[in-house]
Amino acid sequence: MKIALIHSSKNGMAEMVSRQFVEEIAEEDEEPPPDLLAECDSDETISAVQRALAERHEVVLIESDEFAFHHLQESRPDLVFNMAERLSGPNRESQIPTLCEYLNIPYTGSDPLTLGICLDKSRAKEILSYYQIPNPHFWIFDCEDAVPDGLPLPLMVKPLHEGSSKGIKDNSLVRTSAELRERVGEVSRHYRQPVIVERFLPGREFTVGFIGNNPGLEILPVVEIDHAQLPRGAAPIYSYEAKWIWDTTDKPLAIFKCPADISAELQAGIEDLVRKVVKVLRLKDWGRIDIRLDEKDEPQIIEANPLPGILPNPDDNSCLPKAARAAGYSYNQLILRVVEEAAVRNGLAS
Repeated sequence: MKIALIHSSKNGMAEMVSRQFVEEIAEEDEEPPPDLLAECDSDETISAVQRALAERHEVVLIESDEFAFHHLQESRPDLVFNMAERLSGPNRESQIPTLCEYLNIPYTGSDPLTLGICLDKSRAKEILSYYQIPNPHFWIFDCEDAVPDGLPLPLMVKPLHEGSSKGIKDNSLVRTSAELRERVGEVSRHYRQPVIVERFLPGREFTVGFIGNNPGLEILPVVEIDHAQLPRGAAPIYSYEAKWIWDTTDKPLAIFKCPADISAELQAGIEDLVRKVVKVLRLKDWGRIDIRLDEKDEPQIIEANPLPGILPNPDDNSCLPKAARAAGYSYNQLILRVVEEAAVRNGLAS
């Protein structure tokens, strides 16, 4: 099978979209956020996925830039392996799958609607709430002046349309009204988008990967994010600093526990939630669900990630590959399993 691997490389996105974005910010005397390219993939990751696919398939590499549509038309692959995050706009993760649908080319992963809904945290939470799937109460603000008095503290402050912990810093957990307004103002200015403020859940934090589609959905071993491994005084959250600053090659942060040490009852409750989220958000082929326990130790959904990170190095803290290894998959087997699931779903399997 001929597969087009469509990616958003750090170099490619820096050369294309970020230049315009940075220029717009510079006109307003604002520095671009340090995590601007956090969701884009390194050459190491792209090469690892390419090698995995090449075990069984012909592979064409396509950067998700302004020439992607032309390259897709020209190459006419049987299937697109989509790992393109793109860089700007609330529907950026939907752009490549939309091109694929326009050209009638099947692709891995969730469809444009699901990708757009999941990137807009409030829309995803509204759907979860409609189906009575527990998730933290939230508010949306455009600027700090819109924040009313009397919100129940502590709270979490995040950009509305970001992933990979972009905009989630150690000071995103706010404990006073002054901190809340200050952080809402910072996020709205730096990320140029609305801000979501959520009730903070004080319990343990987990992330759960899955592969496949119903009725054969496979839930991978639960990963716990161990806040006790964070530096002294750090907020008990998986922040940008925890992902990209405190966790280094020379001094790795042993923050993940997989499989998580949890009771059979909690395991069953988490897996039940994951199955419900996959169903109601219509997630396909693979993904990851972030979960946190509330003050009663009941699990609630934080976010759904239909385009999960897949760093290939086992020493890196990449949740889905770590969970897949715990389930017995090699990195290449994980990638090829996703292709198999998409092929079956699209009627391409022999």
